[in-house]
Amino acid sequence: MSTPTTSFGREAAAALARSKNEPAWLVAQREEAGQLATELNLPKPEKLPLTRWTLDQYGTNRPGQTVLSVSDLPAAITALLPEDHAGTLIVQHNSSVVFTQLSDELKAQGVILTSIEDAARNHEELFRKHFMTAYTKDEHKLAAVHAALWNGGVFLYVPRNVTIEAPIQALLFADDAEATFMPHILVIADSNSRVSFVEQLASSLGDSTATLLHNSAVEVFAKAGAVVQYAAVHQMDNSAIDIAYRRAVLDNDARIEWIIGDLHNGNSVTDTKSVLKGNGSTSDSKIISVGTGSQRMSLTTQAVHFGRSTESDMITRAVMKEEATAIINGITKIEKGATKANGQQTEKVLMLSPKARGDANPILLIDEDDVKAGHAASVGQVNADQIYYLMSRGISRSEAERLIIRGFLDPVVSEIPLEGLREQLHRILERKLG
Repeated sequence: MSTPTTSFGREAAAALARSKNEPAWLVAQREEAGQLATELNLPKPEKLPLTRWTLDQYGTNRPGQTVLSVSDLPAAITALLPEDHAGTLIVQHNSSVVFTQLSDELKAQGVILTSIEDAARNHEELFRKHFMTAYTKDEHKLAAVHAALWNGGVFLYVPRNVTIEAPIQALLFADDAEATFMPHILVIADSNSRVSFVEQLASSLGDSTATLLHNSAVEVFAKAGAVVQYAAVHQMDNSAIDIAYRRAVLDNDARIEWIIGDLHNGNSVTDTKSVLKGNGSTSDSKIISVGTGSQRMSLTTQAVHFGRSTESDMITRAVMKEEATAIINGITKIEKGATKANGQQTEKVLMLSPKARGDANPILLIDEDDVKAGHAASVGQVNADQIYYLMSRGISRSEAERLIIRGFLDPVVSEIPLEGLREQLHRILERKLG
């Protein structure tokens, strides 16, 4: 059994790149990131001491077995696939992509769906122009580690004026706690294109006592007039740590819709950010989370307005049980010159236990006068009047609470663009809410 890597630097990162026969420019990029990882500090989420987490076990490269059909995938993976995956699918198993399926019709339209590793070799111009530019390797130590050790991942390119009707699906799965598991997802939607992308993250680690570090990044580039819907459901074993930084950059009149279920069972840090660069661009973010046990979570949603007449809306809803703790930050930043911008945000937390904790922190940073901005935040228990009303109709207290919580989370659950995944999400919520 190999020992997971606990430290690395420039030479180790370069050696990894060379072992994969990556081009010289990518070797140099990993090398630089490896050096930065030895110099930069961890990010500092509010009231969340990351220095106490096991973030220095980066794993070893454990590629999965490439297969030619869905039926050849391991049973643990096929069990997670919604029946309505519509034939467009990419699967990462531990440290590598093992299966990709894209219809001939989409290929004929110029759509590209492949691993990040393949894109670096075969689509270099597109790749180099966008990769690690919205989420940069010098942001902090975790970003540098990701830039040095990323593997597998997804590269999706949708050409100009192409509309993809069925969602593109990605399943990222780990069953080896000692594997390097750091997928990078890069979505490029060219002018006036439309696409829905669904990311599902899961693990099955058995009795392993090792800590699996999932250190991931998502970069979405929506060109002029493009519309991207990005849905993600994260759920791994409680021995895993979920680090997920998501970024979207929007050109004129582009739109991003984030639909996120951060339902991981262990500690997590997530940061979902839209950069409204172009005039008339819009961002709509809906995020839910359920904390159980002794989980520690930091959930940040951001919208940064640069363009004129831009609009952002952020909704975060969390349910906290037992001794779980969540720090929920909503940050709206309107830069100088972003006239007529409109930024709104809402954070709501339901507390189901006296020992649980949820902090909702709405933040408005406004550098322009001719704008609209607003926020709302609440932390409280299930509404007693609602419980009483439902019980007066013959519903038990426990079922009444369950119905209220379902309704509380429904604004996100109902938006998941795949019926099969919505059903899975309901099952996850049932397990977590008990």
